[in-house]
Amino acid sequence: VAAAGGHNLLLVGSPGCGKSMMAKRVPSILPQLTLTESLETTQIHSVAGKLAAGSSLITQRPFRSPHHTISDIALIGGGSSLQPGEISLAHNGVLFLDELPEFNRSALETLRQPLEDRAITISRAKYTATLPCSFMLVAAMNPCPCGYYNHPTHDCDCSPGHIQRYMNKISGPLLDRIDLQVEVTPVPLEHLTNAPAGELSAAIRERVVRA
Repeated sequence: VAAAGGHNLLLVGSPGCGKSMMAKRVPSILPQLTLTESLETTQIHSVAGKLAAGSSLITQRPFRSPHHTISDIALIGGGSSLQPGEISLAHNGVLFLDELPEFNRSALETLRQPLEDRAITISRAKYTATLPCSFMLVAAMNPCPCGYYNHPTHDCDCSPGHIQRYMNKISGPLLDRIDLQVEVTPVPLEHLTNAPAGELSAAIRERVVRA
C-alpha cells in the first residue's frame, strides 16, 4: 500500500524483526524510473559529486540511509558552496531513517516542510537555491528504549515514563506527515524455516504499477 501510493511509512518493532530488511526492499517494488526522473536524479547526484567517472544515467531508484548522527546541513543540503543533502539525493527514491528517535531533534524537524512541498529552498548569504526532494520516507524504530515492549517472549524493563520520553523524541507534526505507522511483530524461527517461498519483488512491482 505504501509503495503503490508513495506514502511515508514508519515501522515500529523489536530488534531483529526485519524492519531494516523490509525497508531496503522497498525500492525493488517501486515502479521503474521514467526518463525524466532518471535525468533529474542523475543531475542531482552529479552536482553532489556522487557519480563515478564514466557513469551514465542513474536508472535505479535511489536508496539513502544516513546515520543518525547526521547534521541538519548534511540532511537537507547547503553549506558554504551549495551541496545537495540526503533528502535531495533521495529524490525519486527512498530515504530510510533507521533508529528514528536517535536522530537529532533539530535534524528531524527540518524534514517537515520538504515532506509537504517536495522541494527544499536553501538561503545563505551567497545564494538562494531550491532543490527537488520528492522522496518516500521510510523510518524504523524500536517501541521503547530497550526494544522489547509488547514482545511475545522477551520482557521489557522500561518504565512508562521512559517509554513516553522515548516516544516524545519524535514530534507530533512530523508523525502527522508519516501516513502509515505499522507495528512489526517478530516471526518465530520455525515459521520461517517451514514457510513457502515468498512472492518475488518483480511480481509485487507489477501490482504496484497497476494500482
